Amino acid sequence: MNKSKRILKVPKESFLRNKLRKETRLLAREVNLLPPASFERMEQLAIDLLKKLDISDEYIDFTIVLLGNESWRKTVEATPFNRRLLLLPQCLKDNSSCKGQFDALGLNCAGCKACPIDDILIEAENLGYATLVAEGTTVAIGLVEEGSIDAVIGVSCMPVLQRSFEPVSNAAVPVIGLPLMYDGCENTKIDMKWLTDEIKAFDENPVYQPISTSGLKVKIDDFFANGKIEKYFPAKDDTEKLAKEYLQIGGQRIRPLIAALAYQAYSSSVKDEILYPLSLIIECFHKASLIHDDIEDDADLRYETETAHIKYGIPQAINAGDFLIGKGYRLLSELPVKGELMAKGLRQVSDSHLKLTQGQGADILFNSGQNKPDVEATLQIFKNKTGEAIKVAILLGAILGEADDSELQILNKFSDLMGISYQIRDDLNEFREQNTAEKIADFPFLIALLNGQFSGQNMNDVVTFRKVVLENELDKKAQETLDDYVLKCYAELDKLQNKKLRLSLYGILGKIFKPIAANE
Repeated sequence: MNKSKRILKVPKESFLRNKLRKETRLLAREVNLLPPASFERMEQLAIDLLKKLDISDEYIDFTIVLLGNESWRKTVEATPFNRRLLLLPQCLKDNSSCKGQFDALGLNCAGCKACPIDDILIEAENLGYATLVAEGTTVAIGLVEEGSIDAVIGVSCMPVLQRSFEPVSNAAVPVIGLPLMYDGCENTKIDMKWLTDEIKAFDENPVYQPISTSGLKVKIDDFFANGKIEKYFPAKDDTEKLAKEYLQIGGQRIRPLIAALAYQAYSSSVKDEILYPLSLIIECFHKASLIHDDIEDDADLRYETETAHIKYGIPQAINAGDFLIGKGYRLLSELPVKGELMAKGLRQVSDSHLKLTQGQGADILFNSGQNKPDVEATLQIFKNKTGEAIKVAILLGAILGEADDSELQILNKFSDLMGISYQIRDDLNEFREQNTAEKIADFPFLIALLNGQFSGQNMNDVVTFRKVVLENELDKKAQETLDDYVLKCYAELDKLQNKKLRLSLYGILGKIFKPIAANE
């Protein structure tokens, strides 16, 4: 049955709703339904379950909602009440007597008791919930992304729940969704007992309690921006001052965030005296590579400001980059961890450092025209350059958190796949954005595809290059390759035993690569 033509129906009888809730819970456990599960997988599970129970297929979408709830249940129930949001729809209000006022966020309940909204809000707020009476999921996702909350219990009509599936999955937002009894924009109803059960459900299970990725990012950004870095980076001389200046300039600090996430996910006792220097170590290595990379590429700007060699000259810039590398190794050697962890971490950092320089060396030869790598060789460059930068962050964090070797092997492969995906995405983004200063060398993956199709052809004109790429749909082929590698990223994450890190990385991938590849 085509989902666009299905009737989005909720069972009127409580016994049928409860029967389906019970059966979907059992099924989700049986098939180990991991969040965020793909719509296609849940749809097939719903169809099969209704057929098995001899229940009308008009409840397929209702059953899909229930399966989605069960995939997230352990995560939501492990989230403390004060880290949850209760999202109610405005259509629960009584239009004829409502005295509430609207603001930019939604309805401010006046407590007139003409509808159930006030009683629901009071019960949830007494437990510690943040509450919101508004339409749609944009605000809820925004609150999760800014770190205000970690999970959502949302009430809405079936069409809105269906439309919300993709954005919620993309953001990897832990959510329990309750459908209204019937569609309509006013004076509708909710199963109050069901809602009360969901609001009160709590299971203090640290294995499933989510990490607030956005909250951790705020903590790391604050460390770099507000003086806390001085403890580790006093900047007593000109070299250190220059290095510190570029350490603190721009960027999203994704690599320090990934390192911190891995450490927090695996550690049984997170310590700031490890978390903060770990973030700094990774950023030292990253910014050193950027300073040197800018010199090798003769780039004028980075983060919309002058590059170090343009501002201070090449000798000073090289020296500052070298200082950052030395500082990173020094900070690593001073971490208060067991000797075997220190040795393991040092080995990982040095291995990644060597591979990154090998990837950069191949890239330099490519930019100078001395090397024309094919697709496989180009992907290897991406793996060594970007993959190793991701790998050193995530694996060092996991090592310091004492992750098992089996988990490290999965993260190792994931890093390679993410590095390749990231570089292909950058290639495509730059090609689609188009700017006056672009060069053919800015699109290494498209060049590799072009070389594979037109072996030996030299092309120096960007306009002609663009024309040939579009005529032969090489941009579409690049997108297909990107989609394939992103799918591989998610497939690798699904092998992780650590549920916290898996969900955190799902959320990060969802932001970087859109549309998200569904989890199977």
